[in-house]
Amino acid sequence: MIDKELSELRRRFRTDRTAITHIYGCYVSPIGEILAEFDESLTLLPVAEQEKYLELLRKGISGTLGRTLSELSFSTAQVQSGEEHGLLMKLLGERLSAAESRHTLFAKIAGSLRLPETGYLILLAADVYDVPFRGKDGSLHADSGDTQFPYLVCAVCPVKETKPGLRYDPAEKSFHGRGVDCMAGNPELGFLFPAFDDRATNLYGALLYNRSKEQSYDEFIEAVFRTRPPMAVGVQKDTFREVLVDALEEECKPEVVQTVHTQLREMAAVHKEARVPEPLTVSCEELSEVLEHTGISEPKMAAFRVKYEEAFGVDASMPPQNLINTAQLEYKTPDVVIKVNPDRQDLIQVRELGGVRCVVIAADEGIEINGVNVV
Repeated sequence: MIDKELSELRRRFRTDRTAITHIYGCYVSPIGEILAEFDESLTLLPVAEQEKYLELLRKGISGTLGRTLSELSFSTAQVQSGEEHGLLMKLLGERLSAAESRHTLFAKIAGSLRLPETGYLILLAADVYDVPFRGKDGSLHADSGDTQFPYLVCAVCPVKETKPGLRYDPAEKSFHGRGVDCMAGNPELGFLFPAFDDRATNLYGALLYNRSKEQSYDEFIEAVFRTRPPMAVGVQKDTFREVLVDALEEECKPEVVQTVHTQLREMAAVHKEARVPEPLTVSCEELSEVLEHTGISEPKMAAFRVKYEEAFGVDASMPPQNLINTAQLEYKTPDVVIKVNPDRQDLIQVRELGGVRCVVIAADEGIEINGVNVV
């Protein structure tokens, strides 16, 4: 999937564009107990509620591919006879109309996912998109399309208790005490099934939304999809650092890390400037080429390839921004942290002065200490 395809689908989550007729939900307690299930006719709800439900569902597939959004793949065996894929296909074929099938999915989620506070709300809806023809100039022509894309969308929203307080009553023109309410927040997890690839149905794929940078929610993914869970974004950065340090050992020098950082940032900049629709990813081979130019020895290069594949998987390609902080370069000792504009790495050098290893900063343009200009 690409951003343009996702944007097409997200635009449908408006009251005047959607073909969603019902909102299905399930309220799950903090210990995984199903407390309530409901079926609401969307058109019978007040407009403000319709818009809020659609907003939460849209946020369940929001964000950026490779960051909050990950593409999941089913094997041929799963598509042919897999229990999890079979349930999703059944729900899709029924357009969620069968309460038994919905309950089975709700039970799978409730049994595999725990969220703090007062539990969470599972929202589920089915839509059918009449895919318009896209011209060479990128324009959409609704009267020229001949393809339909039926899909399911799910959003898992943490439920939080509001604090008691005073609420204004317009009728009485006075304030009265308000008790504790339970409010559904923005989704923590969500998914789209099937995938919308090349603006068509791909039954071998699904799209996962995960707001957390640290939690991968492996049990949830195993229960609903039975596929290998994507590594959380924050974990990817930490893992890449560990791979570099463990593989390169004494050859992991400042100039090597600086070069890796610079090269990945340049790749991202070129990709953005070229406006390539597919998200940028870098492979183990491309990363190896970057390291090779820094003079890393062949034994260490071989160790890097092995550790990279062990950590991320064979043939895994990763978005550069998931491996490094593209907006900032940080030098850190136990007592000092120096944050540098990545475009001005030339201002920083690591030298040995008087037998002491030092970080030297060029400061020709002035120095401030806690906001005070000093000479």
